[in-house]
Amino acid sequence: MPPPRSMLLCLGIVLMTAGGGMALGVGLAQQSAPLFALGLFLAMGGVALLVSAICMAMKNLQVAVPGHSLLHPRTGTPFSPQQALAIQRRLDRIRREMSEDSVRSVEPEPPLPSTPPPWTMEPPPSYDTVMKSQEHSERL
Repeated sequence: MPPPRSMLLCLGIVLMTAGGGMALGVGLAQQSAPLFALGLFLAMGGVALLVSAICMAMKNLQVAVPGHSLLHPRTGTPFSPQQALAIQRRLDRIRREMSEDSVRSVEPEPPLPSTPPPWTMEPPPSYDTVMKSQEHSERL
């Protein structure tokens, strides 16, 4: 997994600064060729990291395109362009049907009856009947 862009940016800036300081400050002041070369090498490495981080950032920019962002083939979804187009058409058709449904007048539901339906079951047994039957079952 590649390192995050922000870490590459920071590391590139630090390497450029350290390499430039070493090459110009230490290498030229003391007239040391190895320190100058090392500073130049670090600065070039920092530039490379900075450029790669900027390229990664530019690559991940999404261009504003019409249509659904998850279905567009340039966004990195697993859908092929044909599948994305078919799904987009289906979503558009569903949206049109939903808007047509909202335009049509909705038929009101029939009102509930004012009285409940008649009770068709027999009433539950009384408390005394239940207690007597339990006493009778416990004796057996």
